[in-house]
Amino acid sequence: MNPESIALVQQSFAKVAPIAPQAADIFYGRLFEVAPQVRAMFPDDMAEQKRKLMTTLGVVVNGLTRLDDILPAVRSLARKHVSYGAVPAHYGMVGETLLFTLETGLGEEWSADLHDAWTEAYTILSTAMIEAAESADQ
Repeated sequence: MNPESIALVQQSFAKVAPIAPQAADIFYGRLFEVAPQVRAMFPDDMAEQKRKLMTTLGVVVNGLTRLDDILPAVRSLARKHVSYGAVPAHYGMVGETLLFTLETGLGEEWSADLHDAWTEAYTILSTAMIEAAESADQ
């Protein structure tokens, strides 16, 4: 990613972070709406899961300038997700849900440039996660 795209992702996430509980609600509400089959992969009480989502996003977003440093943790997370039943097809749904959440959370501040920057970041990370998950299956 180029520095400008990284800055867009980081600056926009900084605006979403103060509304983390609401953003997590939007994310999981949308995910379970578009992919109801994944609901069974999550606990009934989602409070801790929502906190983990936003914390993980924050770590990853802040680490975009040091991708080589965060990719091992990202790959490890993907291998863990395999044990929960995650499959490569889920990553597309999660990416679309993330973009929906950001667009909803940022409202009028959402732009085509933000869409492109977040899509690039998610593509890099999800590709690494899918590769790690597939190697864990073998």
